[in-house]
Amino acid sequence: MAPILELRGITKRFPGVLANDHIDLTLNQGEILALLGENGAGKSTLMNVLYGLYQPDEGEIVVRGKPIKVHSPNDAIGAGIGMVHQHFMLVPVLTVTENVMLGVEPLRGGVFLDRRQTAARIRQISEQFSLPVDPDAYIKDLPVGLQQRVEIIKLLYRSADILILDEPTAVLTPQEVDDLFKVIKSLVAQGKSLIFITHKLREVLAVADRITVLRLGKVVGQADPKTATQPELASMMVGRAVELTAHKTPAKPGAAVLEVQDLRVLDDRDSVAVDGVSFDVRAGEVLGLAGVQGNGQTELVEALTGLRQALGGRLRIAGQELTHVSPRAITEMGVAHVPEDRQRDGLVLSYPVADNMVLNTYYVPPFAKGVVIQQAAVEQAARERVKQFDVRTPGIQAGAGTLSGGNQQKVIVARELSRPIKLLIASQPTRGLDVGSIEYIHSRILEKRDAGCGVLLVSTELDEIMALSDRIAVMYRGKVVAVVEAARVNKEYLGLLMAGVSPDQVAAPEQGEQAEAVF
Repeated sequence: MAPILELRGITKRFPGVLANDHIDLTLNQGEILALLGENGAGKSTLMNVLYGLYQPDEGEIVVRGKPIKVHSPNDAIGAGIGMVHQHFMLVPVLTVTENVMLGVEPLRGGVFLDRRQTAARIRQISEQFSLPVDPDAYIKDLPVGLQQRVEIIKLLYRSADILILDEPTAVLTPQEVDDLFKVIKSLVAQGKSLIFITHKLREVLAVADRITVLRLGKVVGQADPKTATQPELASMMVGRAVELTAHKTPAKPGAAVLEVQDLRVLDDRDSVAVDGVSFDVRAGEVLGLAGVQGNGQTELVEALTGLRQALGGRLRIAGQELTHVSPRAITEMGVAHVPEDRQRDGLVLSYPVADNMVLNTYYVPPFAKGVVIQQAAVEQAARERVKQFDVRTPGIQAGAGTLSGGNQQKVIVARELSRPIKLLIASQPTRGLDVGSIEYIHSRILEKRDAGCGVLLVSTELDEIMALSDRIAVMYRGKVVAVVEAARVNKEYLGLLMAGVSPDQVAAPEQGEQAEAVF
């Protein structure tokens, strides 16, 4: 049987970058094809060519044996191709129904929008493909996992047979990932074909039928998930052996650099998100903050970094009261912040890479002389940091928004770790990163810890928490329910605490297990 999709010799160039270099790729009917590659390997560019967001410089697209021209997403959708982007394309203030019908609005009587017809179709799709969602719910009120379902329903509503999922698990909790895999298998069982782009090797091995690996814009290999191993795939992606475990020396904790006492914080709907939280982070240690997304971690980090006012409680950094001060004052105290949403809180996407590298220090020497920016110093620092942190960019004047998600994250990490700091607050620091980048960022976090910096690591990935942490605090419904020594617990124990089981009802294991970094 002929493939349902073929890409033949696809080549795409940008100024200074050959993003796709004569790529050949096939997708069979009812198949899950995993597309692996490190950040900047060309995966998303290739899929954007297929979806009509970019036009190829060379090559052709063949669907069901016939060459087609894809000049826009409308052409792709017309050919049965749909794409769920890593950053969802939904309007938060509209309902599920209104988002699904955007661009293909059915009319009643030729005049009025027929929301009822669309809602009925959504319920039908939801039942058929095991995608339960309320058609009348507003997007802004839905957790990330349900928003992703809406994106998939949008494609099925438009009769897509070929679905591209770009980093679909990057923002999901472990439970939501399990739900997504069930959805994927349901889609394939009913004849859909999927291209699954990810960095997470264990997910590829769990869900894919076939694996294609890209490196530096070229196809460098194929693999069978039944026989492939994580180290083999990592080596193929990066072009060298990758250390899949985070090795750390015993911690030498000092005095507390962060002290949080009875902190209370409201969320955007004026509900209590952080409810009387107390803990400390000591110099020379990593305190991991574990919990299912949505249990107050986001609001807690925003309060710690001055981005959200606390309702009550106290916050001290290096012994200095900083409960109600500005983000700049906290930064100047020697606090680095890697935010969970790199595009919203970490970068100015329209600014060049060079300017993003100094967003928190542009006003001090050597980057400023009085009120005058010293552009030469800014550019010199940017060149050094791009090289040191392996940021894949056409140049330091390229807009940050043109970089891949992983390289955007590297820009933030480079900026935050390239100055003297006492405390690093890292929230989901490796979300969406490839194995090589994860290995590198984990090593830099441990390097800062070993140099005497305190680290607060906030992550929904239990493997990452266990691999890097010296102590672990577990959050559930806005409270820290336990603080434990990382060496004395395992994932099962932490998982029960994260699910709301009282520590009094769980017997702690005598010793922990060696955890791999989250690949």
